[in-house]
Amino acid sequence: MKQDIVRDLTTEEVRERIAEERGIYTKLKMSHTVSPIENPLKIRATRRLIARLETEYKKRIMASSSESKK
Repeated sequence: MKQDIVRDLTTEEVRERIAEERGIYTKLKMSHTVSPIENPLKIRATRRLIARLETEYKKRIMASSSESKK
């Protein structure tokens, strides 16, 4: 998922996707530990997607808190 698509999501959708992707990431790590998965780069891609989503979420939280202080 590209950053443009992440920006288009609502804040609630971003929170839901973070939870969903964390679950996927955990399952990927566990299955790779037990037996090597076919494409281990999926682990890195999922971790980076989670980071993108969290960054966008925190940016929105900071923007909303700065607006409420005004």
